[in-house]
Amino acid sequence: MKSSFPFEELEVWKLSMGLVKTIYEVTVGFPDEEKFGLTSQMRRAATSVPLNVAEGKGRWSKKEFVHFLFIARGSLYETLTLIILAYELDYITSEKKSLLEQESSTILSKLSGLINHLKEKAS
Repeated sequence: MKSSFPFEELEVWKLSMGLVKTIYEVTVGFPDEEKFGLTSQMRRAATSVPLNVAEGKGRWSKKEFVHFLFIARGSLYETLTLIILAYELDYITSEKKSLLEQESSTILSKLSGLINHLKEKAS
């Protein structure tokens, strides 16, 4: 079935939605005292990635789309920093950290590719 909205067809949006789901699953196991701290921050940072991809896709120009893709990329780096922190606090295992870093790396590659593609088309 065809997607209802153009952003749903973007591979980077699909992958980043998968990362959000994984982050939600992982943070369920965080200590209760982190509910309004690291848990909330990780979820918001990860969620910001597909949100900015979608918002950028809905903008009028390619230049605006690229701007929002850069914001998504920044949110992904924020998410990666929080993953490292969660590992250093022993909230996640090295295996889970590696999995999350792998997912993030794939998304980062897709974001960079899309940014480069849009910049080339604009030239």
